[in-house]
Amino acid sequence: MLLSLVLRLLCFCALLHAREKKGDPEVSIHTLDHAVSNLFYFEDSDIVLIHDREAGKVLRSDDAGVNWAVVDDIPKGAAWELWQHPHDHKVAYVLGGEEQHWVTSDRGESWTKFKTEAPPSVFRSPPLSWHAKDSDKVLFHGQKCTGLFSCQEITYYTKDGFKNTEEMRKDTRGCTFAHSTPLFEGGDEDTVVCVVLGRYSPWPHDQRLVVSDNYFKKETEPYLEGHRTVQGIINIAPVKGFIVAAAKAEGTKELAMYVTRDTSTWHRAVFPNDHKLEEDAYTLLESTNYSIQVDVLTTAPSNPMGVLFNSNSNGTYFTRNIPHTNRNFRGLVDFEKIQGVQGIYLVNVVDNWEEVEKLRKDKKVQSKISFDDGRNFSPLKLKDDKEEDDKEDKKELHLHSVTDMSNVGRVFSSPAPGLALGIGNTGDYLKAYEEGDLWVSDDAGVSWKLALEEAHKYEFGDQGSILVAIYDEGDTDQIRYSLNHGTDWKTFELDKKVRAKVLTTVPDSTTLKFILLATAGKGSKTEHLVISIDFNNLHERKCDDKDFEKWVARLDDQGDPDCLMGHKQFYTRRKADSDCFVKEKFREPEAKFERCTCNKEDFECDYNFRKSEDGEKCEPTSVLAKPENVCKDGDKTFMGSSGFRLIPGDKCDPKGGLDLDKEIERPCNQTQEPSVSGEISHEATSFKADRFHESFYFERTETSTGKDETIIMRTSEQKIYRTVDHGKTWDHVLKGQDITAIYPNNYFNDWVYFLTGGKKVFYSRNRGEDIQEFDAPTEATHDRLQVLSFHADYPDWFIWTGADKCEKGNEKCHSVAYLTTDRGDHWQTLLRYVRKCEFIKKEGRGDSEKLVYCEQYKDEDLAQPLQLVSSDNWFADKEVRFSSVVDFATMSEFIIVAAKDQQDEKSLKVDASVDGKTFADAEFPKNLHVPQKAYTVLDSSTHAVFLHVTVGNREDFEYGSIVKSNSNGTSYVLSLDGVNRNTPGYVDFEKTLGIEGAALVNVVDNIEGAEQGQKKKLKTLISHNDGAEWAPLQAPSEDTDGNPWECDVDHPEKCSLHLHGYTERKDPRDTFSSPTAVGLMMGVGNVGEHLGEKVDEDSIFTFLSTDGGKLWRAVMKGNFMWEYGDQGSIIVIVQEKAATDVVYYSLDEGQSWTPYKFTNQKMQIESISTVPSDNSRNFLLWGRVASSGSEISTVNLDFTGLKERSKQCEFDSEHPESEDHDYYLWKPSHPLSKDDCLFGHVAKYIRKKPKANCYNGRKMTHLNEITHNCSCTRQDYECDYNYERGTDGSCQLVSGLPPPDHSLQCKENPEQTHYYLPTGYRRIPLTTCEGGKEFDIAEDKSCPGHEADWEKEKASHGLSGFWLFVLVVLLPVGLAGSVGYWVYTHWDGGMRVGSIRLGSGADSGGAFDADRPWIKYPVAALAGTVAVVAAVPLLVRSLWRSVTGRGGGGGRYSGLGDGNRAYTTRNSFARRRGEYASVDPDEDELLGEDDEEDERERV
Repeated sequence: MLLSLVLRLLCFCALLHAREKKGDPEVSIHTLDHAVSNLFYFEDSDIVLIHDREAGKVLRSDDAGVNWAVVDDIPKGAAWELWQHPHDHKVAYVLGGEEQHWVTSDRGESWTKFKTEAPPSVFRSPPLSWHAKDSDKVLFHGQKCTGLFSCQEITYYTKDGFKNTEEMRKDTRGCTFAHSTPLFEGGDEDTVVCVVLGRYSPWPHDQRLVVSDNYFKKETEPYLEGHRTVQGIINIAPVKGFIVAAAKAEGTKELAMYVTRDTSTWHRAVFPNDHKLEEDAYTLLESTNYSIQVDVLTTAPSNPMGVLFNSNSNGTYFTRNIPHTNRNFRGLVDFEKIQGVQGIYLVNVVDNWEEVEKLRKDKKVQSKISFDDGRNFSPLKLKDDKEEDDKEDKKELHLHSVTDMSNVGRVFSSPAPGLALGIGNTGDYLKAYEEGDLWVSDDAGVSWKLALEEAHKYEFGDQGSILVAIYDEGDTDQIRYSLNHGTDWKTFELDKKVRAKVLTTVPDSTTLKFILLATAGKGSKTEHLVISIDFNNLHERKCDDKDFEKWVARLDDQGDPDCLMGHKQFYTRRKADSDCFVKEKFREPEAKFERCTCNKEDFECDYNFRKSEDGEKCEPTSVLAKPENVCKDGDKTFMGSSGFRLIPGDKCDPKGGLDLDKEIERPCNQTQEPSVSGEISHEATSFKADRFHESFYFERTETSTGKDETIIMRTSEQKIYRTVDHGKTWDHVLKGQDITAIYPNNYFNDWVYFLTGGKKVFYSRNRGEDIQEFDAPTEATHDRLQVLSFHADYPDWFIWTGADKCEKGNEKCHSVAYLTTDRGDHWQTLLRYVRKCEFIKKEGRGDSEKLVYCEQYKDEDLAQPLQLVSSDNWFADKEVRFSSVVDFATMSEFIIVAAKDQQDEKSLKVDASVDGKTFADAEFPKNLHVPQKAYTVLDSSTHAVFLHVTVGNREDFEYGSIVKSNSNGTSYVLSLDGVNRNTPGYVDFEKTLGIEGAALVNVVDNIEGAEQGQKKKLKTLISHNDGAEWAPLQAPSEDTDGNPWECDVDHPEKCSLHLHGYTERKDPRDTFSSPTAVGLMMGVGNVGEHLGEKVDEDSIFTFLSTDGGKLWRAVMKGNFMWEYGDQGSIIVIVQEKAATDVVYYSLDEGQSWTPYKFTNQKMQIESISTVPSDNSRNFLLWGRVASSGSEISTVNLDFTGLKERSKQCEFDSEHPESEDHDYYLWKPSHPLSKDDCLFGHVAKYIRKKPKANCYNGRKMTHLNEITHNCSCTRQDYECDYNYERGTDGSCQLVSGLPPPDHSLQCKENPEQTHYYLPTGYRRIPLTTCEGGKEFDIAEDKSCPGHEADWEKEKASHGLSGFWLFVLVVLLPVGLAGSVGYWVYTHWDGGMRVGSIRLGSGADSGGAFDADRPWIKYPVAALAGTVAVVAAVPLLVRSLWRSVTGRGGGGGRYSGLGDGNRAYTTRNSFARRRGEYASVDPDEDELLGEDDEEDERERV
């Protein structure tokens, strides 16, 4: 018996010794050739793939990283990208850089090659979109380029895993399956949602959202905003059970978010009024099955902070969760949910947010946690403080989060139930990462304890049975691990010291195997290591039932299980002190639930309801839908929605709980639209001032929130007034401040700056609603120059031109250019002794966003010539472009420079560039023998520059010739002689807005007499083919009383219509036409041989055209000013230069007119205005009561109450030619054309029927379709270089000149394959005609070196019809919807506008000069204006994704170069990807010396 006892003791000791001698983890190290670009596990397996992008190869391990082998099925160097199928854990793809790719369906054991018709698109990441329910269905985003000017994004689809691939749709900008997430329930199985190009536009602001159920054999464009489609869609993204689309309009960074759960019904997401979404300023976060969570940037990007919002279950209404969230400049937000536990997430907030926002202090970040889905937040507590909440000295924990990630995957948690790890510190605020320690929580964040000192990378294994960590502040050879939830830690050593880059394991954290990516050594001796760590050698037993506990996922304030979404949540998990491993490989813990009775938190506001201010009720947001058979026979109430509904997916038990969604009794008047008055209303406001000095409309774009119609106005007394209701009421803002100038940002509608007499500058980012301030580096320049110059892409970037050494009497006074990139927080000096500086970078022009051009005096000496200098590094280096310039301007894709001719200092030369680098001299027609002393750049909207060259320069008798350039602005042909110009340099030339290529001019008919001092006799001419041919304006047959004119209108050479043009216009914004009232034109003039005087009351009439200027009719006798409203459905006119109390309005395109009396005291009206888009039903009169000498007044005219404009028009986009709606399709045409062809094609525009009693509402895209191309005719051609139009209309060689050498085209354009021998004609750039009489085609010749290319091109018949249309038509068509808008937004009502004037001209004040001639917001497409939408071919930028990844020994960050982590989509939707070079409106400006200002000021 004693022996038995001894043996038992020996066995027990041996057992103890055996337990102490358990083996160390098994470690294997593999050396790689390069840093890892991507690594992922196939879920539920030990199989891992590594992508070495630098070598173009993929490595595979089937034993969790112990052994590695190169995938032989993929040729060496061919693997460009590696992607894992997100829903099928056996499928992965290797994409090549061209058309050859590979797919595996067995976790990489074998790979099948497949080909696509195009290489992957460099603009889509990933270039694949997957179906969540059928892994064989995949979308492939390709990019096909057939030449420099013809690249397209094309999406292909496969239904059999790339065994077969078919083209789905061209011109896509991203597509997704509706069922791209398992939670999406709407749509058909094959429904696809795409962002595509606009119908006839390559620009992002015209992109559309389309849906198809059959891979685009048929597609629909869903209504997103009421009963209208929306343009400007820039991105779509699936989020849980939602699909979200973002739209952006021109002139704003604000985005509209649209949400759907079925792809057919979309709603705009509504945020609280004090927050709005902005491009690159919001982040879609990890959301729940029943809501979307978004963080919205609320501060400057230099110190980013945000507000966290949570939506209701249909994603339409968002409520604020917590303010002052911590963000970084990339849009990442410190936000993460605890995985596997509903309702718990951690955020970091900025405690000193006021100091950060106002004083630019460093952030003091604190960590907060919510246990109830964001309704309440609390600090992170330590375990010791868990039961000591009443202690004042209790410690709080703060953890580094997403903005400072040190590993891949989630930051804090894993599928291990309740376990969380993080790096941070205790105290008041979060310290630097290197000052942090490793902390652990095993109760889902309720309490935390110190795990390890110093910062470590960490990972979870075996459902939390083991925690692994490695030192992350430098090199180490130790790996730490814990088997009891981080209470105790053990150490084992590696054979060498390494610098950890990534520590990871299988996605479900259920195994005992880990992979460590690390480097060893420094510099050229750096080794890239993949280390496999296997803890199976610890030989722990497998856990049995007694080793597990029932763990409650959430506890309420009393420590009881908490309810969320109608249930309590539990897990069965291993106890912390159990000496065993779970060893349920690839089996994730499963949550268990218990139902709760329904309470208030289980309900949300029903559709069309939103929370009241106190959050207690749900109030209607619009008229309620009326159920059938209610509110009849005098009923006053009906049973309707309570405003609440049970949150979809909520599992609460209604028995014994609240029943908030029970119907309640509601008044019947809640189902009725508010009644309209049926009448026009008016509101007058008076101001104590001598005059209106300047004013600006700040019009909301299509994606802007709110309903305001904001105007900001400055009086002659330097007082600022603001109205948000179009002048019904005005507020005096910036009281006590003398404002010397208002500067709107000419690229962003909501931004405005207010200058004072000193350094203080006030500004607003929201149309004047909130006004902030900064200090400029100096006072504004004293040289009457442009003070602020803005960047087209970054509203926080601008250049300040300030005064230096400008004390009274100081002869060294000069201007200095300063730069800020953070909205005035910090400044740096660009250049001294400047006249002006501009940012050059725009899409399609310039290769650096930092490219700046400046005019600077040589050697910083005011007596020296002005040089044009440039720099792309803020003038750390600079390049002298021209040694002596008069001025320069950016316009559309061109940069135009007026430089002094080095051969003749008294003469000027014009140089042009389309890339900001290379300039070329302008070549003028040889028969244009004039000294080059004065030019006016008129327009560049149709891919050609119209330039007015002054021929007669005698003061008050000026005239000149209009020449038109080729596509790079260097070679000009004569368009028209004798065009009228005034002394300041402005020209009677105006493009017709909204339709293609029409223009009006006034020419001097008595040139010889004018040169002798006779009064100029002017005639109005019109061109319908972009200046190729000009003809008199056809006069109507009778006047307003039905009387014939004194001359015969059948002989237009002696009897035609003449209109007063730009040089006589009091308000440059009174354009003949409107961009939204397509086809409508108005003007004031007379019928006769020549243009008469405006003061001639007997002959002056106001005329109107409804067909783009072909036919006109007299609509009112006298001189009237006009405005178009509601896209032309309302026209209002008021008499000019006369005391009046009446306006006239027309609701049927001028067929009838109705007077409206707006005052009891007659007023002298100086101007009538409305929003720049002409899309409002409100108008504003500016003037003064005739009897008042010290007051000025505005009168608002509101037509919204008018019965005929109380119902919105209906348009059936699927059946546009149907008679059953309020619109029709209109086709413009050339007067000499026998069909409806214009510029070689038939275009159809959407126009409201004149007799339809409704309003247009949301701005429409009027160009509906191009039906077909036409045969070429004479109207599709203009005279070539060195040719001129003869008396018979033919193009004849100028006497004594040789024909042009067309072979030079090959040298100018190295990519060009061929040219034609000259015929005297060249195609108008706009035309798309095909066949017919091709006047420009004679014998063709191939360009040297391109003989084979030309033969191949002839065989392929050239470009496709679409891309031909893109290149020559859609670009100027895009101008139609935007130019008129810029007429207002780029003109301040009083400044000198209208042209890029090159040359000295005269110094007398002009009719449009203001008291601040240095301001330059242009009026687009007017005489003497530069059009604002560039017409450049669609070019593809070579945006290859760079190979990233952090090698060497430095840094603690992840080494995965392309960031393909298990959880990487925090900001992928919030930030736009690369796109084709789109063209934004350019800044136009005056060129030339300063004129004296005129005292006349206009609104």
